[in-house]
Amino acid sequence: MADPFGLRGEDCLHVFVESYDYRTRHGVIERLLFDGRNVLVDRRVSLREPWHLSYPFVFEGEGAIWMLPEAHRSGRLTLYRAHRDLDDWRPECVIDLDCIPVDASILNWQGRWWLFYSSAASKTSKLAHLHVAWAENLCGPWVFHPKNPVRIASDSARPGGKPIVMDGRIMLPVQDCSRTYGGAIRPLWIDLQSEIGILAEAGEPLAIPSSAYPYSHGMHTLTACGPVTLIDCKRIDRSLAGLALDLRRAFGRYAAR
Repeated sequence: MADPFGLRGEDCLHVFVESYDYRTRHGVIERLLFDGRNVLVDRRVSLREPWHLSYPFVFEGEGAIWMLPEAHRSGRLTLYRAHRDLDDWRPECVIDLDCIPVDASILNWQGRWWLFYSSAASKTSKLAHLHVAWAENLCGPWVFHPKNPVRIASDSARPGGKPIVMDGRIMLPVQDCSRTYGGAIRPLWIDLQSEIGILAEAGEPLAIPSSAYPYSHGMHTLTACGPVTLIDCKRIDRSLAGLALDLRRAFGRYAAR
């Protein structure tokens, strides 16, 4: 499991995550339900598509509950709307941007929707490019920042969680991929000077809590949800079973050529 995003309910917490099967290399979105004591009481698949899904960014706005999952293998960014309950997600619109986005993260600030994302165009752009767009309404039209990508940095560009406003500045959690994918999370402090200017300053990598052991090989996501902060830490499996799985996947890629 990866990419936790939370939504508060009445005396409960809904946590949406990517559930990834390394055998099929396919991800679906699951919903974990925690009661008022933060005890897990239910777990179920919430959204499944023919393509890989991850990064289930859930949020409220314009009188509804929305999900903006990462789905670049579909060739587009689809905004889903919750109907009846939080396991009935239906496509509302496709958000047209200047590229196929990766890990799109949204924020409502100063009367506009702001979207931060990386580009799926190449391995480098996925890990090291930050793009920005804005719109008056969720379904657009969306305006791309004229200087996209506004930031190029392998250690502080790819979004890694929920942006929030602190002391008048936007804090966007970003991934530090300078050594490895999902190596660490940094806070990126963003000042939007105007529609044509942007300043950004990256903070130091956040320390992984000792309580996360043995998941101490990297931090991948940081999201705020009221009094709860959700983090995603990773463990590298160096067991014989893990090695065998890597070999099977490598052989499958070779055979498919």
